[in-house]
Amino acid sequence: MLKLEGIVIRQGDFRLGADVTIDAGARVAVIGPSGAGKSTLLSLISGFLPPETGRVFWQGQDITDAAPGARPVAMLFQDNNLFPHLTVAQNVGLGIRPNLRLDRDETVLVTQALVRVGLGPFAQRKPAKLSGGQQSRVALARVLVQRKPLVLLDEPFAALGPALKIEMLDLVAELLEETGAGLLMVSHDPEDARRIADQAILVAEGKAHPPAPTAALLDNPPPVLKAYLG
Repeated sequence: MLKLEGIVIRQGDFRLGADVTIDAGARVAVIGPSGAGKSTLLSLISGFLPPETGRVFWQGQDITDAAPGARPVAMLFQDNNLFPHLTVAQNVGLGIRPNLRLDRDETVLVTQALVRVGLGPFAQRKPAKLSGGQQSRVALARVLVQRKPLVLLDEPFAALGPALKIEMLDLVAELLEETGAGLLMVSHDPEDARRIADQAILVAEGKAHPPAPTAALLDNPPPVLKAYLG
C-alpha cells in the first residue's frame, strides 16, 4: 500500500497537496487539467522531488527520504529515456545495474524481458534503428527487469498513433497481470484511463484527490474536470 500523508509540494507559486492511499496492485490513472501537477505527483512518489511537508509510506515503511533507486517504483517516462549509443539489450540492462556489469542470470533476465515485449531479435540494435513503438517496448522491458511492485507511467505512449497506443496499453495490462505490480499512469486521454485503470486520482486546483472509480469519475465529472474534458 502506498500512502501520501499530509503532503505539500511547492515550486515557486505552485502548490500541490495530497492525502492519498493506494492499495498494492491497484491500477490508477492520474487525470486532470494541464499544469495541475500530475507529473509532479509522480516525481514525488519516485523520489525525484521532495515534499515541503508530509510523509510517503510504502507498506507502512517511511520512504520519504529514500533515494529513487531504493524505492519500490519503476518509472517509464514520456520520451522513453533511451541512450542512443547503447544497444537495446544494454538499455534494458540499465534497469538492473547502471554500470551494466550483469552476471549470467541478469543477462538471461534481459533476454527474457525483450522476448516478452516482442523484441527478442532486436537486442543488438541501437534505438535509432527502431520505430517509435519498438522504442516504447524497450523502455517497458527496462521497467520489467526492475521487478518493482509499483510502475509509474508519465504518458509514455502519447506520441504513438491510436492503434499502437492501444496495443502498448494492452501489453502493460498483460505484464501487470503477470507480475502483480500496481500502476499509476498520468494520462490526458480519458479513454486510456478507462482502458487500463479501475480507479483514478483527480489532480486539480492544488490538490490530488483520493482514488475514485474511473468510470464514475469520467461519467459524472466535477466542474473542473468537466471543463477540461469539454
